[in-house]
Amino acid sequence: MAGSKILIVEDDRTLLDVLKYNLTKEGFHVVTATDGIQALEIARGEKPQLIVLDIMLPQLNGLEVCRILRQEMTVPILMLTAKTEEIDKVVGLEIGADDYMTKPFSMREFIARVRAMLRRSELIQQQANDDREVPIRIDDLEIDPGRHVVSCGGSIIELTPKEFDLLSYLVKNRGRVFSRDHLLDRVWGYDYAGDTRTVDVHMRWLRQKLEADPAHPLRLLTIRGVGYKFEG
Repeated sequence: MAGSKILIVEDDRTLLDVLKYNLTKEGFHVVTATDGIQALEIARGEKPQLIVLDIMLPQLNGLEVCRILRQEMTVPILMLTAKTEEIDKVVGLEIGADDYMTKPFSMREFIARVRAMLRRSELIQQQANDDREVPIRIDDLEIDPGRHVVSCGGSIIELTPKEFDLLSYLVKNRGRVFSRDHLLDRVWGYDYAGDTRTVDVHMRWLRQKLEADPAHPLRLLTIRGVGYKFEG
């Protein structure tokens, strides 16, 4: 993890310098961009292990940058939003961001979040390279960890990296109920209580993609007052 390359995309020069300084102090290699067009160019050229992406950017906003990047690469994306941008947080998750942080935030929490996302990304890569990972089949649903592919009824289902992680965890532990905090810890890698809205949004979009009737799911179930489980 030490030495991992991180791209920070932020047009606020003061915040950009603070984030770069603290990440560099932690041993990370940091590259920066101050607008959306520059962000795409640097991401494609530098191939970072993590992208910190502000939503409000000149040239091309962060949501559009995220959408384009997600079509081209699976790099983890941490979006930065202002408190007034609630709808943008949800949209960001829907188009493929792995998580978001709301400004202002503590540097300690920021570093912890970055480390957690990098740890999780490394684990996923290790699993993808492990030939022993065999596909999981439940009725018409198939999850192939090695290829990072999900199909249902013979059709490939396009999932974001975090949707894939969440579904895989629930399927591998099918029948067990997990709280939102537990899922944040195991799927997102946090060792503290994060924003459970993140889990809810990802569950909602998994249902849209996998359930015949998302409003009345048969597989991805909510256990009221407890959390979520996969029934199969």
